[in-house]
Amino acid sequence: MRIVLVRDMWLTGFDAPCLATMYVDKPMKGANLAQAIARVNRVFKDKPGGLVVDYIGIAPQLKEALATYTAAKGKGAPTIDTSEVLRILKEKLQVAKDLLHPIDWSGFRDPKTAMELLPISLDHILAISDGKKRYCDTVLSMTKAFALCGTTDEALALDQEVAFLQAIRAPLIKGEDILGGNGAPKNVDFELRQLMSQALVADGITDVFKVAGLEKPDISILSDSFLAEVSKIPQKNLAVELLQRLLREEVSTRFKTNVVKQKRFSELLQASLNKYTNRSIEAAQVIEELIAMAKQFRDEAERVAAMGLSTAEIAFYDALGNNQSAHDLMGDEVLMKMARELAEKLRGNLSIDWQYKENVRARLRTMIKALLKRYKYPPDQEASAIDLVLQQTEMISEEWSREDLGKKIETVDADALEK
Repeated sequence: MRIVLVRDMWLTGFDAPCLATMYVDKPMKGANLAQAIARVNRVFKDKPGGLVVDYIGIAPQLKEALATYTAAKGKGAPTIDTSEVLRILKEKLQVAKDLLHPIDWSGFRDPKTAMELLPISLDHILAISDGKKRYCDTVLSMTKAFALCGTTDEALALDQEVAFLQAIRAPLIKGEDILGGNGAPKNVDFELRQLMSQALVADGITDVFKVAGLEKPDISILSDSFLAEVSKIPQKNLAVELLQRLLREEVSTRFKTNVVKQKRFSELLQASLNKYTNRSIEAAQVIEELIAMAKQFRDEAERVAAMGLSTAEIAFYDALGNNQSAHDLMGDEVLMKMARELAEKLRGNLSIDWQYKENVRARLRTMIKALLKRYKYPPDQEASAIDLVLQQTEMISEEWSREDLGKKIETVDADALEK
């Protein structure tokens, strides 16, 4: 729904989080007025409040209703002066403009020019020390202010500028804070459409790959041709942003249940980015490092596939071979055999909430220790290996639970079909 016309009353308890503006043209007071206002004043993710446009003069009744609310010991400021919000909007708008200086973005109202300006603007922001955070925070504050005073004439005159500045922010935040605090995806396209003209959002300007002029790749492949394309992007800071985002996504998806590899590759990635952030190396150099890391990911994936182990077995293999002395002494074949046995035994001995039960953890420790001794694992590395295997078990056990649940559902479906 875009617009709702209310003749008499809106169903009690109904709530539309995206509702932002209410136009009042009928007398209301007391609880009825408070309930009506509550339809728009719900705070929702980046939505800071709601706007009430009063056509008939309900200010006295509103003050009376708010007095009742205050007497009930409600907290916070229930209303905000739009002139103050407009001042904040203009202030944040100027700060965002200053961060873009000296880029000339005066032709942004033309969609084609806007698309050409986006990669240039992004590259400039990313080149500034802490520029990404400063710009994103500034534009977020500007967006919240615009949401509260966007129907005033002065704010409406600025809506195109707000839209373009928000369009620059969108690729910077996608994939990072696209998840809200409760884990639910933010609807970035919806938020943009609240602010941006149809011309600017026609192509859905929300992806850093599109802005860089690239089709989003299958990140599980990281082909040489794609990496070569990235290295040729003229905006080097934008190329760094794209590569680090790609690699973070690769680490979090490919190694989400592998403690050792997740830690190792995350540290490698962070080390390169720290050098870039501290400006100890140039963007072109960090691009070379990140491309080399992408090729490492690909080589590692090919090596794992050749071993013929399951995801869990690979994770335990990495945990056991995390120290060089164990790897040199025992070799791949023995470590692979141990990993298979560990995966089988541990999966068969886990119970619900096992990680919170000390007696279960103690039993698992004993079982892991016995297996290590039987295979003559280096004694000086035994304690750390047991801790790492347990840590790995905690991470992989969630995956096992999902697999077991899937099998149960398949069994139930098969039984129902047979009946």
